[in-house]
Amino acid sequence: MLRIAICDDETEARDVLRFRLEKTLIEQSEEIVYEFCAGTNAVSWLRKHPGEVDLLFLDVEMENMDGMEAARQIREFDENIMIVFLTGYAEHVFDGYSVGALDYMLKPVTVQRLMELLHRVRVKLEQEESQTFSFKNADGTWRFPLQEILYFYSDRRKAVLVTRDKEYTFYAKLDEIEKKLDEQFVRIHQRFLVNPARVDYLGGNVVTVGGRELPCSRNHREQAMKRIARSML
Repeated sequence: MLRIAICDDETEARDVLRFRLEKTLIEQSEEIVYEFCAGTNAVSWLRKHPGEVDLLFLDVEMENMDGMEAARQIREFDENIMIVFLTGYAEHVFDGYSVGALDYMLKPVTVQRLMELLHRVRVKLEQEESQTFSFKNADGTWRFPLQEILYFYSDRRKAVLVTRDKEYTFYAKLDEIEKKLDEQFVRIHQRFLVNPARVDYLGGNVVTVGGRELPCSRNHREQAMKRIARSML
């Protein structure tokens, strides 16, 4: 699934890009999910919805907050979103390396240029797929790098993904998540599945992850301790 957003303060420019993008996207698995008319709007929304957009087309020349400043602020809370700058001036092309821009595109963007870019994006996402976890809930579709996930826990019929800053609830069984993540996460309790790389402390009956103490049950303790200790070392 590739989720795309466009940020440009010119309505006509957004319409042209959306029309040309729609010609190149793979149906059912790729879509334009959001459009923003100002850099401030994009920054504010993306800050509240981490992982919901994979690729952002960002206009450089915008009033109030230009694309470069918007990108700098986005990078403060999201290092993974792919940013492609749009500009009408070639001299801006080298400015984006400081914010990890994936590419620059001169307006008007051609369909051929978009096809080349999207091929690179698909290859990149495919390579990263084994290092991410995706799910859907009432708020949308989410994709998190495994390194950002502290642990999962079960809550009746739902599972909860926990990061440093927030918790995300979705319908799933912890057994299914454990099977999907295979050797990358460790079951320490019937209700808890932890990222061994994020464990701070390993004790007899507890495991501390991100400053939070979690119970380690007798049934899982021996195997969990071995795998977590191996990861910590």
